[in-house]
Amino acid sequence: MNELLLEIKNKVSAALKENNYNDDVVINFCNKLELGEFQYNGMMKLSKIYGEVPRDMAQKVVNVLSKDKFFSKVEVAGPGFINIVVNNDEIIKFINKSINDVKLLVPKINPCKIIIDYGGANAAKALHVGHMRSANIGEGLNRLARIFGNEVISDVHLGDLGRQSGMLISEIKKRNPELCFFDKDYKGEYPKIDITSKMLGEYYSIASMSAKEDEKRMEEVREITSLVESGYPPYLNLWKQIVEVSSRDIKNTYLLLNTKFDLWEGEMDSIKYTDKVLEYVKDYMYPSEGAMVVDVKEEGDKLDIPPMIIINRNGATNYETRELGTLYSRMERFNPDEIWYVVDNRQSLHFIQSFRVARKCGIVNDNTKLLHLGFGTINGKDGKPFKTRDGGVMQLNDLIAMIRNEITKKVSDRVTDDLKEDTISKLTIATLKYADLVSFRSTDYIFDVEKFSSFEGKTGPYVLYTEVRIKSLLDKNNLDKYNIEIITDKELPIYLKLLEVSNVLYKSYEEKSLNYICDYLYELCSLYNKFYGECNITNETDIKLKNSWLSLSKYVYDVNKFLLDILAIDIPSRM
Repeated sequence: MNELLLEIKNKVSAALKENNYNDDVVINFCNKLELGEFQYNGMMKLSKIYGEVPRDMAQKVVNVLSKDKFFSKVEVAGPGFINIVVNNDEIIKFINKSINDVKLLVPKINPCKIIIDYGGANAAKALHVGHMRSANIGEGLNRLARIFGNEVISDVHLGDLGRQSGMLISEIKKRNPELCFFDKDYKGEYPKIDITSKMLGEYYSIASMSAKEDEKRMEEVREITSLVESGYPPYLNLWKQIVEVSSRDIKNTYLLLNTKFDLWEGEMDSIKYTDKVLEYVKDYMYPSEGAMVVDVKEEGDKLDIPPMIIINRNGATNYETRELGTLYSRMERFNPDEIWYVVDNRQSLHFIQSFRVARKCGIVNDNTKLLHLGFGTINGKDGKPFKTRDGGVMQLNDLIAMIRNEITKKVSDRVTDDLKEDTISKLTIATLKYADLVSFRSTDYIFDVEKFSSFEGKTGPYVLYTEVRIKSLLDKNNLDKYNIEIITDKELPIYLKLLEVSNVLYKSYEEKSLNYICDYLYELCSLYNKFYGECNITNETDIKLKNSWLSLSKYVYDVNKFLLDILAIDIPSRM
């Protein structure tokens, strides 16, 4: 809550106490400005406690508040709502406190240490559109958590173990059986292989198709996969080289999305903790259908939660074991207060099981909060998961290319050649990220390239257009000092919207969803563009009013830029 709202809350609380009432006051913004700027709606609840008519109670409180020059109008409405209008001088005072440092708008919380896991890319495979969601949401939450003063550690958590290792190594073996990795008697150092990401993509596709049609080939893939996961040196060395090549491409794609990680770790990093995990769970495991499992069902579960498999029928550990190993590693190395997993909703059972086993066995203590922040799917116009024309999963780079083509059509005649590349690139990523974040995190949504690349409506290009417009205005009318002196009815709605920033940030943080920031950006930009169209700022002859308008413009620009940075969206210099 910002200082102004806190001041209103304290004054309303004092007025209640003066009339022998008590409440944990909540101040709301009025939906209709003609009714007031703020509203207190607690009287109906209090009337049940004190046995009085709510409107009469409200009038007593209004009688107290009306004596305070902090307010220009306070009145009772409806059955007992209290509508409040704050003196413009108080709004000006608050705005000027933060006009040169919008970070002062961030609410105060008790900071903590948080690990955020939001990558999940599979090594040796191209990123697909699902990885876009984890990257965009995760990076936004990472930046949001940091502005609240938390210590944040981000981890890509690569999917660098699994059947893709068996697929690729089996294909390399088929093509180059003479390599020393396939010589059981080889004792020397393993050489660097000459392989590219493009080759890996081709090899995987061929091997996958072959294994589906040939059971003998599939059995070889399973055997190689098992050897890699058990740490067999020749195959593990070869696989690590493949992962390194693949990771370079994955990093470049993440960088396109302005997404970075503090840790570039994966499942392979957890293998060394397997013995520790098995030591923790040994007293809770029991045999079931040839596997070793741990019960996780709890009283009150509405759904059937099956036991978690720790050791497979073939005696090997698995993905679940490695998840526990990762949790063990994070607790031992960082001892975080919270761990957030930004992963597809469809993985919810996996995290329920993992979290419960980790707590049951003592891998994670009771003080560390574990959160699975699930997200919905990206769908095409047909409402089904986003696919390529041939029905395959769409690669992220292909979606980026589609958006870029659409943006290029729209800006070709708008910017000069020297700025065109920068503008197109930034608008492309803004289109993608804003569209991905504007819906509540856990909901599915339809990605319409033409709609989301529009310069009108609730889109990334619309918000960026507003920022570029304001920047151009400020460049032409440079002020030495930004300070608000006058508020007129024309710009009052913008000031009131600016007062909501703290609430929006807090709500986004509490609910771990960036859609509130996206909605706010659109609403603030819409209000500013309406004001800009009605007021000729550059040619305004009243210097005090003109400077206030320019200061307001600078404030809107800075707030937008601050929020866009949380979303990892860059602003072009021209549009």
